[in-house]
Amino acid sequence: MKAQSQTITIHVQAPQKPALGEVCNGCGVCCAAEPCPVSLALLWPHEAPCRALIWSDQTQRYLCGMVSEPARFLWWLPENMNASASRLFKRWIAAGTACDADVSLSE
Repeated sequence: MKAQSQTITIHVQAPQKPALGEVCNGCGVCCAAEPCPVSLALLWPHEAPCRALIWSDQTQRYLCGMVSEPARFLWWLPENMNASASRLFKRWIAAGTACDADVSLSE
C-alpha cells in the first residue's frame, strides 16, 4: 500500500511524538492527523484536526476536549454530566495510555 502524505500543524512547544506504544505525552499528533472514534461518533465535521483538540498553555501539551470538558463541544450535554461523559470518553479512546498514532513525522 502506498504511504499517504499529510501536513499537520502542531504547537511549537508541543512535546515530541513518543514512539508507538510508549506513554502518551500530549503531543497532539494523533488528533491532528485524524479524528478518533468519539469524534467520529459525536462531532461534526469529521475531519482533521479534531475540533476538540485543545492546546494547554498551563501544561504545555494538548488535551482532548471530549475528555477535559465534553459539554463545551456537545451542546446537548448538561454541565452536570461532564464528569461522567469525560470518564466514558477517556475509556473509549484509552486517552493518556499509550501512543497509538502510527505515523512518521518529517520536518
